[in-house]
Amino acid sequence: MHLVIIGNGITGVTCALTVRRLQPAARITLVSGESIHHYSRTALMYVYMGHLRYQDTKPYGDWFWDENRLGLVHATATALNTSEKLLTLDNGTTLAYDQLLLATGSESKRYGWPGQDLAGVQGLYSLPDLEAMARDTHGIGRGVVVGGGLIGVELAEMLHTRGIEPVVLVRDARYWGAVLPPEEANLVDRQFHENHVPVRYGTELREILGDGRGRVRAVVTTAGEEIECQWVGLATGVTPNLGLAKTSEVETDKGILVDAFLRTSVPGVFAAGDCAQHRQPGAGEVPIEQLWYTGRMQGETVAHTICGQATAYRRGIWFNSAKFFNLEYQTYGQAPSEPTPGLSSFYWEHASARAALRVYFQAEAPHAVMGFNALGLRLRHAVCEQWIREQASVGTVLAHLGAANFDPEFARQHEKAIVADFNRQFPQLAVTLKQRKGLRALLREAQEGFSSPR
Repeated sequence: MHLVIIGNGITGVTCALTVRRLQPAARITLVSGESIHHYSRTALMYVYMGHLRYQDTKPYGDWFWDENRLGLVHATATALNTSEKLLTLDNGTTLAYDQLLLATGSESKRYGWPGQDLAGVQGLYSLPDLEAMARDTHGIGRGVVVGGGLIGVELAEMLHTRGIEPVVLVRDARYWGAVLPPEEANLVDRQFHENHVPVRYGTELREILGDGRGRVRAVVTTAGEEIECQWVGLATGVTPNLGLAKTSEVETDKGILVDAFLRTSVPGVFAAGDCAQHRQPGAGEVPIEQLWYTGRMQGETVAHTICGQATAYRRGIWFNSAKFFNLEYQTYGQAPSEPTPGLSSFYWEHASARAALRVYFQAEAPHAVMGFNALGLRLRHAVCEQWIREQASVGTVLAHLGAANFDPEFARQHEKAIVADFNRQFPQLAVTLKQRKGLRALLREAQEGFSSPR
């Protein structure tokens, strides 16, 4: 079997390594026009900020690929002929395959703003984007960031570390209003203020103005404000990269349409990661998942099907994490930004506004925990996931909260304050905090399950 993988991100590389383990004799070729070697996309901002070098972002040494008999082709696939199982590359060559995985990832969204094609206007998704940002922000005084999601705050922090003033435009009335409740959004807003980053809430981009020489000189907002700047970062989301799929018979919608086994409409052609759209997503799940860990899971799952071990993709319990300047964030399970029928939530915040925890649970008995938001606290993934999966009661979770604590040794612990606040807010569900135990005992309890507090 010759497996060709288009894309060398986390999805494509995970698939390649899994296939190599399942079928040692398989021929595997990864094709990417972005970079020769796989790198960690989430580390791009740290290269710009000077915390890492590009070579530090590569999880594997350059020797790794030959050692594992993984062929690398540094080129862009421009056309796909599924009837002949043939790819055309931009270097003038063709590449035949037996099985094909499309792991083409995403590309930054643009909404047709006047001036969006000026020099100095870009998104941040790929290595070329990083290179363009490093070049076009050199020596400038101000940049405007359009969008209030995770990439928006990353761009603002990146500019800030180089002494460039970032001005952030956020469409919602609060930061990441579709994801974070008001209290959590307020903590992020404090990070903006503490780092002297101006934010315009309830404001969108209307137009980008040029300097007459093809470069950006200012933006105009929907409020009519003209903001002088020398660079514009577009952080208004990403969309599946469908360029190659649309040259073929493969069915697409917003993404490349796949079934539960990540098979496309064409036999022998699969799609996974950011570019894939599930025809029938699971209950409470979205059709397009654009996260690092779901890309890795899909890459491993599709590898089994490619190797003849048909395996349906199951995402499991939702998880995400990020960092807003100095504020770490984790979320698990169901964590809506607005009140939801049948769902209650308990929220605790430290007086410093640098730590907070929200626990979502069923309003009716047995008050099973459904999700978590944590800011400035580190929670154990395995413990939170198990509590949600086993529908542990909120009383059980609060009583054993120390089992989820993953903060460094000697870090300040907040379990007593959190439980005391819970008992004040929900006296009818009052619990007693169980004594913290050693790490080994806590992990054993997480594996065995937690009994309800007496």
